[in-house]
Amino acid sequence: MLLLLRCAALAALCATAVSVFGAGLAQAAVPAPSLTDTLAAAAPALDRQVLALATRALACAGRQTGAAPRTLGVIDYSQPSTRPRLWVFDLDAQRLLFEEWVAHGRNTGQDRARQFSNEAGSYMSSLGGFVTEEPYVGHNGYSLRMRGLEPGFNDRARERAIVIHGAPYVSQDLIRSQGRLGRSLGCPAVRPAIARALIDTIRDGAFVFAYYPDPAWLAGSRLLAPDCGEADGRLAAQESASPSVTRPAARPSAPR
Repeated sequence: MLLLLRCAALAALCATAVSVFGAGLAQAAVPAPSLTDTLAAAAPALDRQVLALATRALACAGRQTGAAPRTLGVIDYSQPSTRPRLWVFDLDAQRLLFEEWVAHGRNTGQDRARQFSNEAGSYMSSLGGFVTEEPYVGHNGYSLRMRGLEPGFNDRARERAIVIHGAPYVSQDLIRSQGRLGRSLGCPAVRPAIARALIDTIRDGAFVFAYYPDPAWLAGSRLLAPDCGEADGRLAAQESASPSVTRPAARPSAPR
């Protein structure tokens, strides 16, 4: 009888262990939310596919530069200018900091963006990934310089003075009166009331991703390429093996 009781107790203990172990396995099998999932929950108005491209480009830029930005800005130029289409996230806390209107370039379109350029004097916005640099005070007040990371698409941003700045034509009153925001000379302009706070949040090394479903950019973007970083690594190796060439630094043009 005692032997039977011991066997029953042992069986119950084994069953409990299996139950606990099984629950642990089930919990471990549930993957942690991805960065895209977490940020999408914080900004439900942002198209999840656009956000997925932004986080993909962010990861690629990090592999290429070794930098770890604290903040991520996403501009969805496929949305009309009458809607908030700029989102800024704190990547450490994985939370939304800003959801704002943003203007596009004069020759990019009316209410809706249609075309983009990397050329000086085009008065168009540019697509792709940027890194923010230093703020300054210019013709449009407190402004933020950006460096484009995508050759052929936005790498002339600095020389074109494509900067983030406040502008009075970004306002609800203007949307009511003319059915759209005003337009810049290519800069992503924001409301004057939030310009300084936004600029100080993303200055000096944030990653900004400007999206539009442009086939040429989607096919040619280095930051969205499946082999992200590999081509750049090969190029860097070739350059290190070649005689160094000193190139003059480009001087920024007048602020837009």
